[in-house]
Amino acid sequence: MHLGSFEEKRRRLVEKLEREGYIRSERVKKAMLRVPRELFVPEELRHMAYEDTPLPIGHGQTISAPHMVAMMTELAELEPGMRVLEVGAGSGYHAAVIAEVVAPSGLPRDQWGHVYTVERVPELAEYARRNLERAGYADRVTVIVGDGSKGYPPAAPYDRIIVTAAAPEIPGPLIEQLKPGGRMVIPVGDRYMQYLYVVDKLPDGRIKTRSVTPCLFVPLIGEHGWREYEY
Repeated sequence: MHLGSFEEKRRRLVEKLEREGYIRSERVKKAMLRVPRELFVPEELRHMAYEDTPLPIGHGQTISAPHMVAMMTELAELEPGMRVLEVGAGSGYHAAVIAEVVAPSGLPRDQWGHVYTVERVPELAEYARRNLERAGYADRVTVIVGDGSKGYPPAAPYDRIIVTAAAPEIPGPLIEQLKPGGRMVIPVGDRYMQYLYVVDKLPDGRIKTRSVTPCLFVPLIGEHGWREYEY
């Protein structure tokens, strides 16, 4: 499948997500038009890159459906210059979309934000790193191997935190690493019932949460998430 075909499929998908209300802002629309999702899925599944569905990427993990990426990115209310923590790098696609909002290509580099994405599976972290480099995001996204439920203290605090795996409850370290005035988007629940939550840290440090929609994600495995044997 040649490049032009992928670009046309990408444009049609973005238009569909906009019509359905998942994409509401120009920033998110531009980001999803720019990021080549076909570079972030296994080669044998590239023909499905612009179907609105999750796809397997190995090690029991998936790349989220485009509508969920759009929804979470919109809910995060990202702005250029923000420092963002993503928990669950997967193949690197969602991190690239975030990077296109906080460090857009047309913005001077000294005004760029940055994305730190944590992945517990070393092979997937390397896969994400290669994909991000090939797609042109290596200078805007840092991939870390580790327990994402603990966050990533060296780069904290964060303006935004986006978690792409479901936790049994909101991990304390992620709340601690969120700036006052910051926001987290996270799925919470068990394997049968999960809800996507928006978590706001008010300027005085108080936490305000709201449930947005039912959802289904892979589990957040880690010290402040699920143990592998529990899930």
